[in-house]
Amino acid sequence: MRFSPFIFAGLVFCSAALAAEPLPQVELKTNVGTIVLELYPEAAPKTVKNFLQYVKSGFYSGTIFHRVIDNFMIQGGGMDKNINGKRGNPPIPLEAQYALDHGVKNQLGTIAMAREYQPNTATSEFFINVADNDFLDAQAIPDGDPVQVTRRGVTRTLPRAEALLMMAGYAPFGRVIDGMDVVYHIKAAPTDAIRENLNVPRKPIIIISARLLKKPIKAKTIEEQLEPAASPELTPAQFDEVMPQTPAPVN
Repeated sequence: MRFSPFIFAGLVFCSAALAAEPLPQVELKTNVGTIVLELYPEAAPKTVKNFLQYVKSGFYSGTIFHRVIDNFMIQGGGMDKNINGKRGNPPIPLEAQYALDHGVKNQLGTIAMAREYQPNTATSEFFINVADNDFLDAQAIPDGDPVQVTRRGVTRTLPRAEALLMMAGYAPFGRVIDGMDVVYHIKAAPTDAIRENLNVPRKPIIIISARLLKKPIKAKTIEEQLEPAASPELTPAQFDEVMPQTPAPVN
């Protein structure tokens, strides 16, 4: 099966329009609305397999979006509503470069795996980009040691080993095909610092369920998902008004 490039909101992605089987789609039902994701197994096979294992096992039910930064990303899939981490499966290899080679980048509306500083440490946590975050893509570094690297417009001279870690990137493996209006609601949530966790939504944004769709839906562009008929983006004050009342996290 080969991918053909297609344009989505000004970005180049990979399509399997000629494939015998449709791309897998996952529905994330949250307490503020539903998000549907389309996944790219050929661009990030190990990453997609890992994500689907968590989906099928029910692991994501009851987890929250615990890190929300407007104009950057919304992150979830690893903590419960009391900000306690859930133990996931063993970490997976980083596929950031492989995804990039297949035309999938960390741009608006894509989903990628979160990880620790070391590259091969992703388990269950993921994030949805709410901006074009090219600096999260894998980036080549020049020969030599030390080397000069540029990230987010800042050029630094680093030991080669450190530069390799910094530029390893984060693996995108799909995109939002419905519910981007919900993503925009989430990114507007007022946040607080809770213990060592920064940018935690003041009122829990809970993933009620995650399931693989048996019958795929028609994919929508970001523009279609954010048409005026869709719910408008909420201001922080409006978000507080519509969010259901839930108990505060237990310290």
